[in-house]
Amino acid sequence: MFADRAKIIIKSGKGGDGHVSFRREKYVPNGGPDGGDGGKGGDVIFLVDKGINTLTDYRHRRKFAAEPGQEGGKKNCHGKNGEDLILKVPEGTLIKDAASGKVIADMSGDNTRQVILRGGKGGQGNQHYATSTMQAPKYAQPGQDAIEIEVQLELKVIADVGLVGFPNVGKSTLLSRVTNAQPKIANYHFTTLQPNLGVVDMDEGFGFVIADIPGLIEGASEGIGLGHEFLRHIERTKVMIHMVDAAGTEGRDPVADIKAINKELEAYNPQLLKKPQVIAANKIDAIAGDENEVISALRAEFEPQGIKVFPISAVSGKGLKELLYEVKNLLASCPKEVTVYEPEIDPALSFFKDEPYAVEVAADGAYEISGPKIEKMLGYTNMDSEKGFAFFQRFLREQGIIKELENMGIEDGDTVRMYDFEFDYYK
Repeated sequence: MFADRAKIIIKSGKGGDGHVSFRREKYVPNGGPDGGDGGKGGDVIFLVDKGINTLTDYRHRRKFAAEPGQEGGKKNCHGKNGEDLILKVPEGTLIKDAASGKVIADMSGDNTRQVILRGGKGGQGNQHYATSTMQAPKYAQPGQDAIEIEVQLELKVIADVGLVGFPNVGKSTLLSRVTNAQPKIANYHFTTLQPNLGVVDMDEGFGFVIADIPGLIEGASEGIGLGHEFLRHIERTKVMIHMVDAAGTEGRDPVADIKAINKELEAYNPQLLKKPQVIAANKIDAIAGDENEVISALRAEFEPQGIKVFPISAVSGKGLKELLYEVKNLLASCPKEVTVYEPEIDPALSFFKDEPYAVEVAADGAYEISGPKIEKMLGYTNMDSEKGFAFFQRFLREQGIIKELENMGIEDGDTVRMYDFEFDYYK
């Protein structure tokens, strides 16, 4: 079975603990603390590899963990940082939080490398805690904990054109005829068990990727047949080719078939029906002439809706040139960008949601937020990036912290301080 989904557990590296030690040198009677800091834990990074096209590597292994940071050493020696864990996925892979189903990252378009989980910061050694009144501190800071979450990987094939239709209407034959793809072809239902992709090369250097989307039957959006497994692959396509059997060799009604498939597409995602469509009436080599009552019925039903009908023969190649040029024209009017799903959740923000926190007004009038929840979140979030700060603001709102600040009387322009990080509040 085509591996386009996988559920795995990923874990970042724990930060190394700070070290407790004291200088012990000859002729130095009062050696001070010299415990080094712990190393940073490894990050979990997803990387697009265009050389792979399935999620097979994640079907038989469930757990993946980055390396923890090492403990600090004597003589102010810094612990070694943990190695990052790099997980390679095909282009078009969607990473979701398994618990909520929310999108963490979409490995599409320009997003070819994404840090999903950051390793914990290393703890500070006892050298940092020496004061005039505590010259020999016997404690050090522990490293930050690792983050472990379960994620759902979903591959949504990136193709310009989706080829849809009921089984055995000739989709694989068409794909093999107009592209370099070599799909398995036979005269029985569900020959195709995975999406097949091929590149159509046209004149003037223009080309596009076409995908044969298998298994669409009535009830597919509800999980009947194989359609439920592959409907997700149509979401990224820009144009759809409906293929039907114009010769009636299967005894089906092509008009009813197209309506049934459109109904399944709408049930899965109503936006799919907004994509441009064309109809390929296949197997005209098995009829007398270029037109019959089936093709006439298709024209009468769909061309008034702006959906053109092209009689073709995938076997002989008749009519394919006209069909491909129409697809080319439709693609020219579509946006060039790949459909990319926006992130909906930062896994680090949800991992520490149950930790305690406190809000108080400081002597200078600033609103100070402190506690393990805030301290840990600051350690795992890149506040220098616009996206990281936006996620942190969402976290404050979802956890009711913003509401608490408003109840305390905070106004626009007031300062909010979280340890070493400050920002001005605006509603």
